[in-house]
Amino acid sequence: MTSSDRWTAVLIAVAGLLMIAAIGLVFGVAPDPVNLESPVERFSQRIFYFHVPSWWVGFLAFTVAAAAAALYLITGKERWDVIELSSIEIGLTFITIGLITGSIWARSTWNTWWTWEPRLTTAAIGWLTYAGYLMLRGAIDHPQRRARFGAVFCLIAFLSVPINFMAIRWWRTIHPVVIGTGSPDAQGGFATGPTIRLIFLFCLLTFTLLYFALLSLRVRTEWLSRRVQQVKQQMMFR
Repeated sequence: MTSSDRWTAVLIAVAGLLMIAAIGLVFGVAPDPVNLESPVERFSQRIFYFHVPSWWVGFLAFTVAAAAAALYLITGKERWDVIELSSIEIGLTFITIGLITGSIWARSTWNTWWTWEPRLTTAAIGWLTYAGYLMLRGAIDHPQRRARFGAVFCLIAFLSVPINFMAIRWWRTIHPVVIGTGSPDAQGGFATGPTIRLIFLFCLLTFTLLYFALLSLRVRTEWLSRRVQQVKQQMMFR
């Protein structure tokens, strides 16, 4: 086992232990928000501890991917393409989790799974944009051309990240700004206390570490996959 493999194994182990601790804190220690009266709302609010970190990891992953895409276009080195692809796959997974948990939360709080209001619409467009990135890569056979077109598309797709991040502040509709110390500023928001904020920050840290563990593992498997493909091609032309 190489040092890189050991580092990846340690990251995965630590992230797994922290995730178990986070689940215990969310369902065993976190108090109910004082301004939510319905038992269903109080329980469903706990999705917040997973919903928000999922979106955070998605945005972080897309930011890392955009940086890797820019570095690939500048240097042409394959490792940046590997990091870009791996990070987008992970980011899209977490954004999908964010959309699903958001729909569950919306159903219990606002009695609707989805509504085409501006903030949710921008989230759906962002998801479709990065799903399109994976489809584009799958449609191009030439490795260098695939990497180059993918990098350009990644940088364009990244424009959706700041729009999605600012959307809940630009449009005050059904989706609340949920983190605050006072009264909710939109339907479905809740007041947070010190314990809620601390557990939320712990979950945020846990999801961030999980992202880096998954990125390390995915980069490793992508490198191995590409090396296997190269060996197969060499054997075919012998």
